[in-house]
Amino acid sequence: NCQYSMATFSTSERKQRQRGDYRSQEITSNLRQVFENAILTELFPHSQIDIFVEVLQSDGSNYSACVNAATLAIIHAGIPIKDVVCACSASMVNDHSLVDVNYLEESVGSGPIMTIALLPKSKQILSMESSGRMHATAVPQVMDSAMTGCQEILQVMKASILSHIKELNKQ
Repeated sequence: NCQYSMATFSTSERKQRQRGDYRSQEITSNLRQVFENAILTELFPHSQIDIFVEVLQSDGSNYSACVNAATLAIIHAGIPIKDVVCACSASMVNDHSLVDVNYLEESVGSGPIMTIALLPKSKQILSMESSGRMHATAVPQVMDSAMTGCQEILQVMKASILSHIKELNKQ
């Protein structure tokens, strides 16, 4: 069971957001799909794992931030997964790749944004979405940038996990 929502104060625009708007439903569906493929559900027959994500501050790349946060929460809860799921967004501006696109870059219209969620060890892509049209020649470069970004995010996530384990061992 997955649910994604954004707090009304999460962006500079103070507007009432419907919980069931199209983008929220899309992110909810994508999160469900990613974690159904990553969590070893066969170890928990007849059980339900709930993932609720509420964005409190949106600075762009919401979907990838949600995937990364949910992954860390699942690991913290001790739920077995195939691999650490990492997600990253990338875009193309003037033939240069942007990785981990922020709110300003999204707003200014940096171009189509591709977001990839993957299992780093096997390099299995669990989710890939693109907002807008992208020229076919740019797709491989943007995809490589997003996958490289996932590997960099993996290192940060691993450091966070190890730090947390060290803190637990001190107690």
